[in-house]
Amino acid sequence: MQQQPVIVLSKLDKCRIIDTKTERTQGRSAQNANIVAGKTVSDIIRTCLGPRAMLKMLLDPMGGIVLTNDGNAILREVEVAHPAAKSMIEIARTQDEEVGDGTTQSATCLEKNVHPVIIIKAYKKALEESLKVIEEISLKVDVSKEEEVLKVIKSCIGTKFSSRWSDLMCSLAFKAVKTVSIDNDGVKEIDIKRYARVEKIPGGEIEQSEVLDGIILNKDVTHPKMKRRIENPRIILLDCPLEYKKGESQTNLEFSKEEDFARVLQIEEEQIKEICEKIISLKPDIVITEKGVSDLAQHYFVKANITALRRVRKTDNHRISRAVGATIVNKVDDLKESDVGTKCGLFYIDKIGDEYFSYFVKCKEPKACSIILRGASKDILHEIDRNLQDAMAVARNIVFNPKLSPGGGATEMALSVKLAQKAKEIGGIEQFPFKALAEAFEVIPRTLIQNCGGNVIRLLTLLRSKHASNQGSSFGVDGCDGKIVDMKDYGIWEPSAVKIQTIKTAIESACLLLRVDDIVSGVSRKDKSTQPQQQPQPEEAEQPER
Repeated sequence: MQQQPVIVLSKLDKCRIIDTKTERTQGRSAQNANIVAGKTVSDIIRTCLGPRAMLKMLLDPMGGIVLTNDGNAILREVEVAHPAAKSMIEIARTQDEEVGDGTTQSATCLEKNVHPVIIIKAYKKALEESLKVIEEISLKVDVSKEEEVLKVIKSCIGTKFSSRWSDLMCSLAFKAVKTVSIDNDGVKEIDIKRYARVEKIPGGEIEQSEVLDGIILNKDVTHPKMKRRIENPRIILLDCPLEYKKGESQTNLEFSKEEDFARVLQIEEEQIKEICEKIISLKPDIVITEKGVSDLAQHYFVKANITALRRVRKTDNHRISRAVGATIVNKVDDLKESDVGTKCGLFYIDKIGDEYFSYFVKCKEPKACSIILRGASKDILHEIDRNLQDAMAVARNIVFNPKLSPGGGATEMALSVKLAQKAKEIGGIEQFPFKALAEAFEVIPRTLIQNCGGNVIRLLTLLRSKHASNQGSSFGVDGCDGKIVDMKDYGIWEPSAVKIQTIKTAIESACLLLRVDDIVSGVSRKDKSTQPQQQPQPEEAEQPER
């Protein structure tokens, strides 16, 4: 007989169905579970906000230890089983900072028997009001003035591990973003992930870090007699092997006499020679390929005074192509003069520590670059790399949308006060979600006060009164001393593009979780299924007659 599922009904209209394979949660129970999961994820990184932020010690799957206060790096290492918590972490990975998302405040509305659809509708209206408020309090910035942009980037680096080298990190980030930015008929393209590669080299001092006007590769030449320094080189980029192409596994060769084997070797040499002659005819100085280079091809290149690099990663090859103006060719027969790159001013090989590095520098208008980071250990370099990525993201957002919002929780408190005022004007049941979202936006200033050890109730009340009395929407929390200060005087600003996107994502994720009213898990009883099964009992024993 098939085992029937057990159904348990409680007074709170929650239905829990359990059988041998699935675990299911419905109704209010599912929504409350999602709220708790979202709150748990936010609590993990709550203490990582602000200049007095605490560090988290993480143990990665390989046994390494990571010390960081970067929220994205922390959530990347967290393993969760709840589907709502997984969704929150995936959403958080797209953000640069934590924002109160309103999900935890939705529980109050649900307890008042407000339908989730009404809550979502009110959240949508609150989002429109929030975007208007951000537009009002934002300040335009002149991207052509480097000092103004560096101030904003410095406010981003100020809470990080690399704050002591903030001037250097900010200049590196801004220079890298300017290098890779392209303006195509008014359409800006800034791809820092593909074309601004960070090369972490242990050893030396952090002050030795720099942004190259070109590319660096962790490669050496294929032959010791090849030249290691060339000025104004002609560069050819290939995506094909410079060696004899072997036949497939079904290919069979039968030799009837000794000369046949010699002829096969001769054919291989002739093919390699033909390929090399086509390349040499274009008179290049450097040949770079993503595949291998045979010993015979190296011999011909050495005779022609050509330097060769082999087995270069595809991503590095694309960066070199963009920096030196060469075209990557998939077949040697298709090579032509226009494919040769001539924008590189200098190529040389340098040994750092125990490894060799190839430099392509002094490029004319390079649209790709390499950032060299030096430091005492790999752990320090990894943390500085994470901080630098945040700084480059801030610089990119400023170039795309040159508007700034006050930091230090000032924007969130302005939103909270405006939404609370708007809730009083709205009649009916929709005012409860407005109030809930207004309270949720106070998470940022409250957390900043908590992390610096300030008096939360007194400072939060003072900050709320300043915003409510229209004394200025730029008042926020000094995360170091725990005081209420004007962010205009302190110069703490954030890109409006990041703030708008964060609030949009936060409210959308809250609406997404509120729409869920059914959670079905097929792995919850896996542990029980692995246990040894008990022997089945006989259905019914015959009862003796009395």
